[in-house]
Amino acid sequence: MWKSGKSPGSKRQCFSLVHQYIQHFNEVSGNKSAAIRRRSKTPGVMITQYVVNLPEGKTTPDFQSKPMEVEVKEGQLAVFKAIVTGDPKPEVSWRRTKGNVLDKKKFLSKYDESTGEHILEIRKVSTEESDTYKCLAVNEFGKAVCTTTLNLTEDLKNPADFRKLLRRKKAENKTPNGETNDKFWEAMLKADRSDYERICAEFGITDMQSIIKQLAEKKKERKQKNCTDGEIPYDEDLSEKHGIKSRRRTKDHGVNGPMQKDAWRKQVDEEVNRLFSELKLAKVDFVIKIQEIKAEENDDALFECVLTHPLPKISWMGKGSELEDGEKYSITVSDHQLIHSLLIKDCTLLDKSIYSVVAGNASCSAWLVVEERDPASPGKKTVRTSTLNGGGRIDLEKVAKEQQLKNQQEMEKILAAVKEKYKEELLKDGIILTTGSDGEISEVTGPGKNSGAIESKSKGKKGKVKFKILKEDGTEAELEDSDGQLIEDDPRNEKYTRSGQMDFDKVTGESEDADLDVNKDSTGSTRRPEHKKKAQRKQGTSDQNEHESENEESDSDDCEDSTGQVKNSSSSKKRQRSKKAINEGESGVGPEDHNECEGTEDATGSVTQSRRKKRQGPLIEDTVIDPGVHFVCGLSDVSAIIHEAAELTCKLSSEDCDGVWYRDGKKISPDDNFTISKDGAIHKLVIISCTEEHSGKYRFEADGRKTEAMINVKDPPRFDPEDLRAFIEPLTVKTGQHAIFKLHFVGHEPIKIQWYKEGDELQDDNNTRIEKSASHSRLLLSRCQRKDTGEIKIKLKNEHGFIEAISQLVVLDKPTPPQGPAEVTESSAMCIEFRWRPPKNDGGSPVINYILERQQVGRNTWKKLGEIPGVPSYRDNDVDHGRKYCYRIRAVTAEGLSDIMETDDMQAGTLAFPGPPSPPKVVSAYDDCINISWDSPSNKGDSRILGYILEKRKKGSNLWTVVNALDELIKEKKYAVKDVVAGMEYEFRVTAINLSGAGEYSSPSEFVYARDPKKPPGKVLNLKVTETSYSHIVLTWTKPEDKPGIQDEAKGYFVEIRPAEDIEWSRCNTTTLITTSYNVKGLKSMGMYWLRVIATNDGGDSASAELANYVLAMPSPVRPKFTNHKMKSFIVVRAGNSVRITVNFEASPQPKIIWLKDNGPVTKRVTVSNSDGTSQLLIPSSERSDTGIYSILVKNLAGQETFSTEVRVTDDPKPPGPVELEENVPGTITVIWVPSPDEKRDDRLHYIVSKLDSTKRTWTTVADRLFNNKFTACNIMLGREYNFRVYAKNDMGVSAPSESPTWGMERKKEKFVVNIPTREDCDLSCGPTFIVPLKLHTAPKGYECYMSCAVKGDPKPRITWYRNHISLNTNTNYYISDTCGVCSMLILRVGPKDMGEYTISAENALGRAECSTVLSVRGEGETHLQFKSKH
Repeated sequence: MWKSGKSPGSKRQCFSLVHQYIQHFNEVSGNKSAAIRRRSKTPGVMITQYVVNLPEGKTTPDFQSKPMEVEVKEGQLAVFKAIVTGDPKPEVSWRRTKGNVLDKKKFLSKYDESTGEHILEIRKVSTEESDTYKCLAVNEFGKAVCTTTLNLTEDLKNPADFRKLLRRKKAENKTPNGETNDKFWEAMLKADRSDYERICAEFGITDMQSIIKQLAEKKKERKQKNCTDGEIPYDEDLSEKHGIKSRRRTKDHGVNGPMQKDAWRKQVDEEVNRLFSELKLAKVDFVIKIQEIKAEENDDALFECVLTHPLPKISWMGKGSELEDGEKYSITVSDHQLIHSLLIKDCTLLDKSIYSVVAGNASCSAWLVVEERDPASPGKKTVRTSTLNGGGRIDLEKVAKEQQLKNQQEMEKILAAVKEKYKEELLKDGIILTTGSDGEISEVTGPGKNSGAIESKSKGKKGKVKFKILKEDGTEAELEDSDGQLIEDDPRNEKYTRSGQMDFDKVTGESEDADLDVNKDSTGSTRRPEHKKKAQRKQGTSDQNEHESENEESDSDDCEDSTGQVKNSSSSKKRQRSKKAINEGESGVGPEDHNECEGTEDATGSVTQSRRKKRQGPLIEDTVIDPGVHFVCGLSDVSAIIHEAAELTCKLSSEDCDGVWYRDGKKISPDDNFTISKDGAIHKLVIISCTEEHSGKYRFEADGRKTEAMINVKDPPRFDPEDLRAFIEPLTVKTGQHAIFKLHFVGHEPIKIQWYKEGDELQDDNNTRIEKSASHSRLLLSRCQRKDTGEIKIKLKNEHGFIEAISQLVVLDKPTPPQGPAEVTESSAMCIEFRWRPPKNDGGSPVINYILERQQVGRNTWKKLGEIPGVPSYRDNDVDHGRKYCYRIRAVTAEGLSDIMETDDMQAGTLAFPGPPSPPKVVSAYDDCINISWDSPSNKGDSRILGYILEKRKKGSNLWTVVNALDELIKEKKYAVKDVVAGMEYEFRVTAINLSGAGEYSSPSEFVYARDPKKPPGKVLNLKVTETSYSHIVLTWTKPEDKPGIQDEAKGYFVEIRPAEDIEWSRCNTTTLITTSYNVKGLKSMGMYWLRVIATNDGGDSASAELANYVLAMPSPVRPKFTNHKMKSFIVVRAGNSVRITVNFEASPQPKIIWLKDNGPVTKRVTVSNSDGTSQLLIPSSERSDTGIYSILVKNLAGQETFSTEVRVTDDPKPPGPVELEENVPGTITVIWVPSPDEKRDDRLHYIVSKLDSTKRTWTTVADRLFNNKFTACNIMLGREYNFRVYAKNDMGVSAPSESPTWGMERKKEKFVVNIPTREDCDLSCGPTFIVPLKLHTAPKGYECYMSCAVKGDPKPRITWYRNHISLNTNTNYYISDTCGVCSMLILRVGPKDMGEYTISAENALGRAECSTVLSVRGEGETHLQFKSKH
């Protein structure tokens, strides 16, 4: 499907004045639309974004609510409603498919401000308005589109009308007639059940239930038809349920009826089914995972992976959602279903993300990094793929073939296991299982009672099953089941495809002697080469072969191998049995040629034969007979171009054999159109100039063998060569001129013509005209601009192919100004040197010169400096000390002058001295010479460095001596000092010289002796570890001995470390150590390290002194002990709260920490966090079941320590039940109550009893910590009343009380009267008064302004706002509010119209008050702000 697009220069269709203005601006400024398409969160809405990066706060249009489908009766009103969002506010328009909506009497488009809905009303709907309608929302950053439909319903009044409607609906759900109908049923018959819904959706079918019923009937009809033709019926459902077992059962049902099922055969079926299922359901994994890809904008990115087992489909994920094959993403899978790829087209910065692939339970992910394309790089698009670390590509096809071979070996192991287990039973019934090169399992059954036999092949790819049937008449037919469909192997069903010429040298180079080897499989059956079997049959079948060559129409009874070689039919083989009956019967196997068509080719090219068992008898040796002439390489299908040459080539096994060529059954003789040649064993047919009549089937016969191929002559589009040569030459025009491209072509009509510019398809508009005819096409680009420069492509396509031609359009224009800012490279009292960047766009012509002008700052005149060559730099030597200058620069090309680029001010003659160089370093030292080097200063003083001055000083002296003369500056940053005295010690310093003069001196170098190099020191002594911890190790050693002439004194030391898992040593110190100890820090806890020390001096490094054993980064062992002595041993927690137990300890090495609850493991609800010296147990939300004793065990190799804490999880207790009072003994009262519901769950719950005497006013506690439900109160006085309260109490608190009934006589109480004094209400009414007046306001233009004040008054005053004495209360442009006396007004966007005097008036029945101020707008002239308030 060709991707259509628009060129950046072409105009989009405008929907509003805003959109037209933005589009015009983009055309003038040269901006290109990004045209990023994405889906909205609202289903059915497509959003197109014009720019790549949206400004902050701006959004593209979107539909918050899209218009719904409407179904109305004829003559009624139809209404579509939509709600859109976007900033700036989008313009909404409506369209329809079959016409327009311009008729205002019929269509009314409006906007409801109260609801924010865009409405389209269609009045008096008729059949003409029944259509698909499109709603478009557009602003300057993009557009959003959605569609809806308007349907008419009929007013059905009787049941007959309803039946008609049902029939109509049913008819609509059926598939269309004709070619589409055939394609639909063909796809459904071949598809899997999981694909039914997808196929119906593609063909627009909605009634799935009726389709499934019709599909079942069609499958049944096909099975019945196949049975009548002598084929074996195949049950798809049965195959899907039982796998290989169903196929074996299908094989047993021959043409004459079902065969008897033996018990051992059922076992074989189950064993093969089980093992084969294990292989198919093996865990799929990735052999090669997807890798990170770095791509530039507009490139294509290709992710590829290789699986261990074939899968027809895997899931690709990106940005949290599954990716689907379409215009943006192309998902492909190889033929063997091992290589899967995802192609991301036209990458943008938005595509930068992590992409994942899921295959079964395995998954992998990789980054796609998209970078901005360099403007200077060419704009050609490339495909970015992952690479190896070395930069090479991975040969995925090679890896996939190796994986195929591994899978085939697994299949062979399964087959060998079944053969070995059921060897005797298989031989008894004459069944031999074989495997092919693609991992297929073949089963061959010898002739028994039934005259027909079936060969079943179960392939592991795409669920295909092949059957070979031996019919009663001796013929052989092949059936293929592709997902439930049986297809007879017929030459007429073959699909011819174009293939390239085969490499005959490779074929002839193979060793034919290798085919003479005899290989045996695991069952003892023999595999022989193909030509052996042909040699055995040739003697008895030569007449038959001649008969076949004479009767060309008898092809249907023959079977053909992969090279096109013809094999004898089973009818001819039956006649041979009479001649070889004795030999064949004694050998115990049938004739080799009887099952010749059933041979499978293995990976080495040898052919494996499946033999049928005839009858028992003595075995004799097979005789080897010459197989005769056969095809080494057969014909291949060819797709030829009309009026061009076509060639067919085949190769025989013998050079002495001639053959005959046929076309559609007619013999071909050499003439003006055909050339027949023979080069040894290679036979060639050449068609000099192909025409449509040359299409057809071609056959070559030699010595009874034949091979066939198809030639398809096509007439694709082709360009006229002269026009094409002229077209591909770049076309150069000037700005404002027209560009014309024209090409003549020929080809089969109709031809689709498409023009592209920079990959975007061109359409007719104001600046583009495309002329198309049957023989030529012309493209006219009017008023070309510089931005139109780019690639122009024409593409022609017809049913036979397509062709493309590419040219370049170059639009010349004057250059853009040179690019700044100018960079000053040198500034001194004598000159100013600066440089700039060339023009960003040279207009298509190179820059020839630059024209410069100079102005001294403070003057008005410009001095012309003339033209300089096209190098973007200039050195001005005519400057005055301390002056500032400004320069103008123009670029000169063949097309004209650019605009001016003006530089910043540049000052000349400032004295800027260089900074100090780095301290000199001693490279080498000898008795008569010391070599030193240094680095240039970081601050060069705004001018170049002219050279350096070097000085030296003896140790102990204060006098520095110049090494080089002042007029002989050192140009390089190194020097050999030869004026030295042997044995003396020197130090050096250096200073840099620039145009301003000498700079600061560097720091002096280290002291160095003028003597020959010293000898390296010896090894350090007594290296040992004195202290260790988890993060550091302390080493000490003794300095090496000083042996003159052998080893000199050590000047310093280096310590090196190597972790046990590494092989590289690394230095711990960068500078030499003077001391004989070192603390190695930053170690990994419990890490193993090797350590060594190297001594060094001016003569070099000594041999390393290494520790005998590795050192473990850990302190000395310390027995665990708890450091926090304030830990609680008992904790009470309210149910639902968290439980947190923190324990601090000391231990070395790091101990093992175990938490227990009641001497058992803690539950999963408990979270344990361990850190260095701390362990914490956390229960986020506790329950009563968490109550128990929690213990921590801290254990290491030095010992262990434990600590226990009892945790009680409880809650406020529930109150006891009803309380009863009994008097068993005079003067006492027994209080009895029902236990609290929490008593059984809390063993620490107890009760408190309180008593209230009628003579007292307070409750007194008479009993506490009662664990029973009864209490006897004493000292009860007659004539008094008593009340009792019972509380339940636990560790958390006390419950609500349960009160008892009153005990004793009731006493009548006198009525208590309370006199409440009356009071008078206070009158708070007052006139309005402004508590807080209006403040001064000055607002910038376009910003919001907020005014507020406070007013009081009773009754509440009425508030009115005025601007220039005009009321604003009803003006919707001002937001006015009055909340609790605070009056405010908000102006969203202040403009000149809002300037003036603002007054607020508050009025009630008691008076009126006003407050005013003046608002001024900044940028519109200053206005004095004043405010006044009057009451």
